[in-house]
Amino acid sequence: MKTQLGVQLTTEDRHVVMENGIVRVTISNPEGIVTGIQYNGIDNLLEVLNDKSNRGYWDLVWSSPTSSGTTGKFDVIKGTAFKVIVANEDQVEISFTRTWDVSLKDHLVPLNIDKRFIMLRGTSGFYSYAIYEHLSDWPAFNLDETRIAFKLRKDKFHYMAMADNRQRSMPLPDDRVPPRGQPLAYPEAVLLLDPVEPELKGEVDDKYQYSCDNKDSQVHGWLCTDPAVGFWLITPTNEFRSGGPLKQNLTSHVGPTTLAVFLSAHYSGEDLVPKFKEGEAWKKVFGPIFIYLNSPNDDTSDDDPHKMLWEDAKLQMNVEVESWPYTFPDSEDYPKWYERGIVNGRLLVKERYISDDDRISAKGAYVGLASPGEVGSWQRECKNYQFWSKADEDGYFSISNVRAGDYNLYAWVPGFIGDYKYDSVITIAQGSPTYIELDDLVYEPPRDGPTLWEIGIPDRTAAEFYVPDPNPKYINKLYLNHPHKFRQYGLWERYAELYPDRDLIYTVGVSDYTKDWFFAQVTRKKDDTYQGTTWQINDSKAN
Repeated sequence: MKTQLGVQLTTEDRHVVMENGIVRVTISNPEGIVTGIQYNGIDNLLEVLNDKSNRGYWDLVWSSPTSSGTTGKFDVIKGTAFKVIVANEDQVEISFTRTWDVSLKDHLVPLNIDKRFIMLRGTSGFYSYAIYEHLSDWPAFNLDETRIAFKLRKDKFHYMAMADNRQRSMPLPDDRVPPRGQPLAYPEAVLLLDPVEPELKGEVDDKYQYSCDNKDSQVHGWLCTDPAVGFWLITPTNEFRSGGPLKQNLTSHVGPTTLAVFLSAHYSGEDLVPKFKEGEAWKKVFGPIFIYLNSPNDDTSDDDPHKMLWEDAKLQMNVEVESWPYTFPDSEDYPKWYERGIVNGRLLVKERYISDDDRISAKGAYVGLASPGEVGSWQRECKNYQFWSKADEDGYFSISNVRAGDYNLYAWVPGFIGDYKYDSVITIAQGSPTYIELDDLVYEPPRDGPTLWEIGIPDRTAAEFYVPDPNPKYINKLYLNHPHKFRQYGLWERYAELYPDRDLIYTVGVSDYTKDWFFAQVTRKKDDTYQGTTWQINDSKAN
């Protein structure tokens, strides 16, 4: 049996190296940019053609407090000081910090940033997290986005996977550049005219087609076949992501690029841009996330490497989820399991027009803790932490590993309109475990009388409505006959083709919402202008 090597740390003037006999990671010193990842005989999984500052990095977008919208100054975060936090044969943790002071005003975001990297003995990968801090006497600013990005070698990684039914061979970045590619309605969408791989000709490449709900985005990445290697980002919890479980974020896309997005305004706009006031103290830990590398076992070498690597990545994702919160990060800002809390309870629904029972179980309800606010405010909460769980068949829920703080409990129940909020503030104590058992909670959906008719299902998706086939000139073959068919490019233009002269008219009792109710209310393009649309609902019994 081969002996596991301990973790080693080598420090040079311009770089540091962490290695454990499985993976070797090179990081610039003191910037904290990942410049090299060596694994399974490949000297560097990252794009060697890129500048060293454009391979593996934390970045952010920030703006002045008077700005509006969701854009700002892009900043690849470069540390100015390096420190060893832990260094022994079982673990290495290193820190790259950037400290703000008033001389940097208008040049850098007013945050102290501490980027951490961790490698463990016997682990096929490494971890990264960061601590952002805004002190109470610092100026106001907006934080539009922050994430980790890895740019992989385009000569190696050609296959992307993010779900069992969302994976495929991908175009090259060269395919997106004219004359091989033709930009469409926005720069991110490109029609592939003459791709290197001919079978991709005529498809649309668009990074937004690979977005994913936070609740479903725990592992995604890229695969290389020569040799067979998988590069995966595993996010074991969503507690540090903004917007709750239904917020969508980018994952992996042509580059080959893979992202761990913690904060963004995609699909939501300025409401999800945290705006910090002058003198507002704030600190948040983003991560850790796990960068996992895998290759086939000797006895599975004849199997489909794509399937084997993907299935193994999902198993590792489960290991990371079950290990959360991790025991190894060495920071007082990262609470261990014994410093967190658990909130248990049961949610019931009181709906006299649906059931004769006084209360029915809130089966499948999403129940979460987020910053105190109004009903439904969790959807736009973007500064602090959120913790969510899903109720079982009988409405019982358990929200675990909750950080210390004050929270409201929020919920929504598939099949019932509206949002629930528990009236009392829930406090998780600092520094010691907190166990809270709530009495049965009862949600009464808003209602003035019995339901006369309804269109669709109140489940916070448009899956049941009519999603048209895409224009055959603009398709992504992955989404043909797919549950995520709505991600096809250009579907907004199909509405005008279906309703060229007048808008949608839905007749209750006659129309079928799976065929006659367009999945999104969009504008109509006519004579190079976009016109608003007005839909009508007619009650056939009233006529």
